[in-house]
Amino acid sequence: MSGSGPVISRRGGVTAVAAAVLGGAGVGVGAGSGVASAAPADARLRGRPRGHDALQADVDAIRATGATGVLAEVCDARGRIAARAGTADLATGEPVPWGAYYRVGSDTKPFTAAVTLQLAGEGRLALDDTVERWLPGLVDGNGNDGRRITLTNLLRQTSGLNDYVAVGGGADDFTPEGYLKGRFRVSSPRQQVKAATSRPPLWLPDADDPAGERRWGYSNTNYVLLGLVIERVTGHPWAQEIHERVIAPLGLRHTLVPGTSAYVPQPTATAYTQFPGSPRLTDTSLVTGGGADGGIISTTHDHAVFLRALLGGRLLRPAQLAAMKRTVAAGDWIPADGVRYGMGIAWRPGGRDGAGIWFHGGTHLGIVSECGVTADGGRAATTAMFTLRMGERGDAQAKAALRLVDRALAR
Repeated sequence: MSGSGPVISRRGGVTAVAAAVLGGAGVGVGAGSGVASAAPADARLRGRPRGHDALQADVDAIRATGATGVLAEVCDARGRIAARAGTADLATGEPVPWGAYYRVGSDTKPFTAAVTLQLAGEGRLALDDTVERWLPGLVDGNGNDGRRITLTNLLRQTSGLNDYVAVGGGADDFTPEGYLKGRFRVSSPRQQVKAATSRPPLWLPDADDPAGERRWGYSNTNYVLLGLVIERVTGHPWAQEIHERVIAPLGLRHTLVPGTSAYVPQPTATAYTQFPGSPRLTDTSLVTGGGADGGIISTTHDHAVFLRALLGGRLLRPAQLAAMKRTVAAGDWIPADGVRYGMGIAWRPGGRDGAGIWFHGGTHLGIVSECGVTADGGRAATTAMFTLRMGERGDAQAKAALRLVDRALAR
């Protein structure tokens, strides 16, 4: 994260981690608690198919960095393979369950971007519409100007808006005690935007061509605003549009928007966080979770199905998918070179024949999600790591997860 808030990871805001502690994040419609458990791995997952040993080795490498539990899946037209390592809970020693639910954090952003681009394809909004056009007066004050920010800027993280996560709270709040105080706290999207605009923007997009802005800075505020735009355009809650346009059509039976609920469905694994200065891991499983910027709960399999459908053209028309894949340089975001950010999805070198990997990734209290998909949607790799650490061990875990995705998509 940039700004004055606590640094959660080099993926500068892959979800509102700190907001869950520092004042709560999350809006939307609550999902009922009676969510069916994800199905266990099928015979193909248990039969050590081709590629399983390599995937298991990469999962074990993530575990070796100190992650308490890891779950990964690789999915393509031939089927899927999965591997796991570590424990679901340090007290019981039980293995991480197949099909475990987890908060995907900022891996929510591609869902929000897909719905926005669908609305553009239907002619209900235009990508060069300004924020002021849809949310008059909301982005204003302290040098912020919604007339100079387009939906393209929001989608591509080129708006210059401060990240509300970095603006709120203080370092003393990102502690085990701060977590316990703030885990049920909720703030509305408009409160989050108000926090972000309480400070001058990092820049204002070019007045003559705001959508063509190339300066890049990760800000969860951009996707909070997109959620509000979706609601204004459709007259429906953001969560309803995500469900009806993405979750239901793809049959993602284990993907949900929990709204303000602090609970994750079973089966899951304990989400552990090592707070700065604390020698012990803290169980941070119980926490409110974000909205259009980072509020979805899913599984590694559902996440892979979504990524394959998105890049495979099942959710977007060709013009909108092409727009999503037009990128700007996104330096110093993750521990990888050559990263570029499109509309809710990013690209980095790698993959088979050097074609590159499309990805996003997400972080939540106690959870790190890493993923990748080929340009044609043919193959996807997804991982869930049930441990969040800062510093060198966190960096080592992140690099090991990127290697897993690299190797899975190069095969």
